[in-house]
Amino acid sequence: MDTGVGNGLKRRDFLQGAALLGLVLGLPVTTPALAADAIPTGRQLRVLDRVSDIVIPQTGTPGALATGVPAFVVLALAHGLCGTGAPVAASEAALRPFLRADGTLRHLDWLEATLDQAAGSDFLRLAPLEQVRILTGIDNAAFPPGPPLAVPSPWASLKGLILTGYYTSQAGAAQELRYELVPGRWDPDVPLKADDSAWSNDWTAVEFG
Repeated sequence: MDTGVGNGLKRRDFLQGAALLGLVLGLPVTTPALAADAIPTGRQLRVLDRVSDIVIPQTGTPGALATGVPAFVVLALAHGLCGTGAPVAASEAALRPFLRADGTLRHLDWLEATLDQAAGSDFLRLAPLEQVRILTGIDNAAFPPGPPLAVPSPWASLKGLILTGYYTSQAGAAQELRYELVPGRWDPDVPLKADDSAWSNDWTAVEFG
């Protein structure tokens, strides 16, 4: 059953995304209505699904798709998390076609167009390894060595939301990472085995919006 949000976002995914967003913001779980220009197209949802799956694929633990991360990203963008609701520099010619009247960026429009441009065709029709290569190039450009970009790439915000959505989910926080409910003493040097997971971060200390 569709929610009416795009052409492929299922009610279950939408509710799961709303639950993740409520967890991050410390708010009750709700199903907020999206503004008209915040509703992604069916193709944009498929692009977001594919990109999220590339960033965090399913391995021995659930990946981004199984934890409702794409739905979380849609809702997070609608609420302007991680600075995505702030105006961007209109001097960046490459971003102008994706700006709203108030100067904020339509991130999913930008993502769809940027991937297709890099692919030279339909990004979704490419082989998986070619999709990974293209996204890796965009990621490298967004996070160059040395000083950060004067105008951050929209991909930096999108990737941040994908990671936030995943690592605030039950699977991300307690399965993919090791989680200790009651921390013990602090050990500055802990031996690690090759198959050890990283320790869970304290996401309550992260500032959003």
